[in-house]
Amino acid sequence: MVMICLGFCSSPKSLYIAPVTKALGIDRGLFSINDSMRFITTAVINIFFGALIGKFGPKKLIFAGFFCLISSQLIYSFATNVFAFYLGGIFLGLGLSWTTTTMVGAIVNRWCSESKGTIMGAVLAANGIGGAIAIQVVTPIIESGAFGYRTSYRLVALILAVVCAIIMVFFKNNPKKESEVKVQAPKKKSRGRDWSGIEYSRAVKMPYFYCCLICIFLTGLTLQSVSGVSAAHMKDAGLDPDFVGKVLSIHSLVLAGFKFLTGFMYDKFGLRTTVNVCSITAVIVMILLSMITDSLIGKIFALVYGIFSSLALPLETIMHPIYAADLFGQKSFNKILGIFVSVNTAGYAVGAPMINLIFDWCGSYNPGFILCAVLMVCIIISMQFIISKAHAYQKLAEASEK
Repeated sequence: MVMICLGFCSSPKSLYIAPVTKALGIDRGLFSINDSMRFITTAVINIFFGALIGKFGPKKLIFAGFFCLISSQLIYSFATNVFAFYLGGIFLGLGLSWTTTTMVGAIVNRWCSESKGTIMGAVLAANGIGGAIAIQVVTPIIESGAFGYRTSYRLVALILAVVCAIIMVFFKNNPKKESEVKVQAPKKKSRGRDWSGIEYSRAVKMPYFYCCLICIFLTGLTLQSVSGVSAAHMKDAGLDPDFVGKVLSIHSLVLAGFKFLTGFMYDKFGLRTTVNVCSITAVIVMILLSMITDSLIGKIFALVYGIFSSLALPLETIMHPIYAADLFGQKSFNKILGIFVSVNTAGYAVGAPMINLIFDWCGSYNPGFILCAVLMVCIIISMQFIISKAHAYQKLAEASEK
């Protein structure tokens, strides 16, 4: 599901920009609002994810998600104006909300009693594999003619329909004997936490819940804004477009491995270590990105960015289910997970225009990169207090239960 939905519907989106806008005579700025419609829809719908999965269950939501994704691809294929693409963006946002990160977190949490971080990392890593396959499949179709992109969209819709049929046959909402499934005690070497948790009504009254929301919003803002303009910045710095393409290809290949590594790291070393490693890496690569020039050392910095920025990006994907489970536990997991993903997506929507506005003012992305690095340092410091407060409350709650 992750490989096809994210890999074919999200990863290749940049390949469609030039062909679509050229064929239909649409301004690229107006066409890009399609992405804004997607992110806004995802942010809004995820607020209600906990209530929706509680009422309908995962399988019905997954089916609805595939229906929306298929609809989005068909709308794109027949669209003749920007407003139709905006409608397709809304359906795309709905579909990805119910088939990707949030749904993966809910399913893994429901089915798996241990090594949840590693399993979520492995599942979400399929995005990179799907993206690599999708690019090879759709590129020649898109380039086959002026309206080749329409054929590509329809092929993706067909692939989605086939995968949806397979999932509807084999997927089950719950383990066969759910009453017999018990959360096993963590192994001695495992540091990832799994606890009963607190009710949602109580969680939203805790100050560290809102501090966590702010950190997640700022994380989405900084990481998405930087990654979204990194290729353009490298070209502005004078690097050869072919070299930039190789850097981005390396980035895509190692992203899958680092997603898996992040989940494994959480299971072995716990939340604090995982957050610190990913966040400190983010600060370093942002600073390196601002130092790129058309020189040997600049190319080295670009390669380092391409590789290690992939270790920062799990902060905006796999870490959301981990935050929800570790900081607030099982009782409020689905509702809090939905809110976390929603807030993170809102950060996406703010980050892209923010850093491009900085470019317009300063003539360079470098001040934006430094600002994002400073914000990430503030996030690192804040998360230390949030994690300490949450774990202290967990100890009190578990002692009270005993």
